[in-house]
Amino acid sequence: MPQVTMYSTATCKYCKHAEALFNENNISFQKFDVGADPEKRKEMVDKSGQLGVPVLDIGGNIVVGYDEETIKKLLKI
Repeated sequence: MPQVTMYSTATCKYCKHAEALFNENNISFQKFDVGADPEKRKEMVDKSGQLGVPVLDIGGNIVVGYDEETIKKLLKI
């Protein structure tokens, strides 16, 4: 299973959808609140070139936004 990192904010509804998808499929992931952590926000922007959330790093593949089809494909679920 690839390593999964989610960059999110506390109020992002699409971040909550991604988190629910991971939990429903028993996918372990690290979650960082980029609204509260400027270092992780910079890391997210460096990886994605974006300020919008969620930004997902799935095994080195960057997904910007909640693209369920791409997420499932990368996770093979």
